Amino acid sequence: MRKLVLFSLLMLCITSMNSQSYMGFLTDNYSGVHGVISNPATITDSRFKTDVNLVGVSAFVGNDYYGVNFSDIFDDSYEIEDEARAFPEDKNNLVGNVDVLGPAFMFNINEKSSIAVYSRARAFFNVNDINGETLEGVIDNLDDNIDFDVNQGSAYASAHSWAEIGVTYARVIFNKEQHFLKGGLTLKYLQGLGTAYATGNDLSIDFDADVNTGNGSVTTTGDVAYGYSENFEEDLDEFEIVSGATGVGVDLGFVYEWRPDYKEYTSTDSKGNTYMPKDVNKYKLKFGLSLTDVGAISYEGTQESYNFNRTITQNEFEDLDIDELERSYGQATLGASEKAVLPTALHANVDWSMNKRFYLNLTTDLSLTSRDKANTSRIANVVSLTPRFESKWFSFYSPISVLQHSGFQWGAGLRAGPLYVGSGSVLSVLLSDETKAADVYVGLKVPVYQSRPKDKDGDGVLDKVDECPETAGPEANYGCPWPDTDGDTVLDKDDQCPEEAGEVDNNGCPWPDTDQDGLLDKDDSCPEVAGPQENYGCPWPDTDQDGVLDKDDNCPNVVGTVANSGCPEVTEEVQKTLNEYAKTILFDSGRSTIKAESNQVLADIVNILKEYPLAKFKVEGHTDSAGSAKLNQRLSDARANAVKTFLVENGIDQFRLSAIGFGEDRPIATNKTRAGRAQNRRVEINLVKE
Repeated sequence: MRKLVLFSLLMLCITSMNSQSYMGFLTDNYSGVHGVISNPATITDSRFKTDVNLVGVSAFVGNDYYGVNFSDIFDDSYEIEDEARAFPEDKNNLVGNVDVLGPAFMFNINEKSSIAVYSRARAFFNVNDINGETLEGVIDNLDDNIDFDVNQGSAYASAHSWAEIGVTYARVIFNKEQHFLKGGLTLKYLQGLGTAYATGNDLSIDFDADVNTGNGSVTTTGDVAYGYSENFEEDLDEFEIVSGATGVGVDLGFVYEWRPDYKEYTSTDSKGNTYMPKDVNKYKLKFGLSLTDVGAISYEGTQESYNFNRTITQNEFEDLDIDELERSYGQATLGASEKAVLPTALHANVDWSMNKRFYLNLTTDLSLTSRDKANTSRIANVVSLTPRFESKWFSFYSPISVLQHSGFQWGAGLRAGPLYVGSGSVLSVLLSDETKAADVYVGLKVPVYQSRPKDKDGDGVLDKVDECPETAGPEANYGCPWPDTDGDTVLDKDDQCPEEAGEVDNNGCPWPDTDQDGLLDKDDSCPEVAGPQENYGCPWPDTDQDGVLDKDDNCPNVVGTVANSGCPEVTEEVQKTLNEYAKTILFDSGRSTIKAESNQVLADIVNILKEYPLAKFKVEGHTDSAGSAKLNQRLSDARANAVKTFLVENGIDQFRLSAIGFGEDRPIATNKTRAGRAQNRRVEINLVKE
């Protein structure tokens, strides 16, 4: 029995391997064909034209029972059993794998579809619910030959190794502006290499030692069963691949990318076809979700079951060997071995592009297989946060993880062209005195990256959508220079008359002369009506329609005659009318004040004078001969000026009027009669002829 216990502890210490392969490397957008391991959708719309993996190996060692100082392992005298710190619990667990990715390649079928073919060899080892406190007590008490009573309960262990050939197809599902989604499916042909498993139910040990004779007794309870594939029945040195142990596996995955800056990456040709460069990442956030390793392999093999409900001697117990259980517990019950179930798992991650070189990834891997089912492989659940620097030929990443059973892990890795190497725990191993896990991966590949889009003429328009790839031109004209067909320095895109030379100020068109008056429309105030240049291309007006143009019309708003420069002429009839009105103006006797009843007559005179705005008139005052000549002269002057004043005050320009008195010098009738004298007392308004 001691052999079984020591073997279990040894496996617990050094054989546990984490299910998360290539930690940190798989977050890299340049992981290439490796992406199919965690999510088959990653290979399409990738940064590769093709990617060929030569060989890659990932292995992880860890447990939750022993914590060791990594430097001590290289000491030849170091003994894990005695010097490592133990962390026994009622349920210690281990889970592990070795993952070898052999020759594999991926390539693009077209812009939306990609395919990958790969070969892979894998080995898983799981032990669930081993009572670490029981193991520790058994070792100590067996060495000291002391009674002990332990209750293991139920426990499960399995080991499975297989090879697989996988074919992956991935396709862009939709690509609509900010939103991008792709999906992938992997079908795997599985070839079993071998499996072994063991289960125990309700196991207990009551050790009653005999210190003196060593002939004590041991009472055990419970049921034990173990199974194995047929190639494990004989000596493992003669290992052979199991014939007929085949199966089919399936992986399914999706990736969504949020591309808020999609316009920066989109180019359009003249036919409306869009193009995005393939050598750069375009997302701000990327979300991945995948289901892997759905499947199982059925083996031709044997399961042996034993009933442990019996008492055996102390010596039998101490010499107990798994190959000789029937010696102590009787003939086993035989049956067919259980099929080996793959470590089905759910993977989810989100990747944040902080800029074009720095990223932050959050990943979680969750086991979907049962921990208490026979011959079932399972991964350890893990949550990992990985910052990384990423470029085409070089990437560096440092995953920080919390791993089920093994706790905190901190690692680092890099990719440099064809080489990738790293560890998900190297830093925590070096910094901790109680390391429970250590891993490493390394591999070589032949990457063929997507080339950077060419721009031969350096105009910022990619050759893919540049209709003049060797001549620089603006993006708005699809990379071609704008033409100037008529050579007027106005580009055709801005030229409203692209085939006729014109003026820059007239959008490339020649200035017209619509009315053909010799003055271009740009300078013509009346472009549709012919007119002289002196009047800015407009015809001279004749506002009063008297045949005299306003420019020559001294009275442009009053109908006149050509002879009088467009102004109306004062006819003899008008002159007669004025004087007839003037003769009726009445003054106070012996004075120059105008009587009120003459205001209407004067108003009529004003209206007549306004009809001849440029004509000048002389207001003449006359008296009869009564009285002295001097007095009559003064009175005639005063009366003439009184009339002039009235006319001016009522709108007649003063410069058109003059006033003079002639006294009694110009009678028009005899002064000997009253009637004659009345006619001589008068005012006349006469046209001044120049």
